[in-house]
Amino acid sequence: MDNETKVHLSPFEMELMNNSEWILTKNGILRKVQLLLGDVQQNIAHFIQSRTKQFPKEVLAISPKISKGENYHGLPWLMLDYPRYFDKENTFAIRTMFWWGNFFSTTLHLSGKYKREYMSAIIHSYQFFKQNGFYCCINDDPWQHHFEEANYIQVNKLTEEQFDGIILEKDFIKLSSKFSLAEWDQAIKMLSENFLSLANCIG
Repeated sequence: MDNETKVHLSPFEMELMNNSEWILTKNGILRKVQLLLGDVQQNIAHFIQSRTKQFPKEVLAISPKISKGENYHGLPWLMLDYPRYFDKENTFAIRTMFWWGNFFSTTLHLSGKYKREYMSAIIHSYQFFKQNGFYCCINDDPWQHHFEEANYIQVNKLTEEQFDGIILEKDFIKLSSKFSLAEWDQAIKMLSENFLSLANCIG
């Protein structure tokens, strides 16, 4: 019987395994991210209360939700969905995401009847998306959030005709903006402003 493990740790891995502080620090950071998203949620709620007619009633009937996980491409994440409506055929959501080691992002996600209702307004907002650094999803999978080339392309790299084609032809619309985690101190302001921008584009 071989009593020696065949699974070995590097010196760095051994150091981390014996250090509880980094896990406790990580958990503390994630709690602060949740509080930050809660502040963004409050800002969104104030806007929605002043513009209730801008959104479908069934969308506003659903409470905000902050979800979290440990393993989107191996890394922790948190996501605020507000406003939100998901069923088998129809999606209306503005999604605010924190992804550890990567970015903050704000995404408008529409499908089904909501895509049909708002795609004309989206098409007419091409210049806004182009000038403000937004990305357009080109993936066939609407549930991917990374900004690699297979998933998103920056709108300023698309002609107006190419942008229109993506919006018209795909089963869903996803338009996103992202910024660095290093901008933490401005994150509430920037995420709230990104929400306002997307809401105004469909208003």
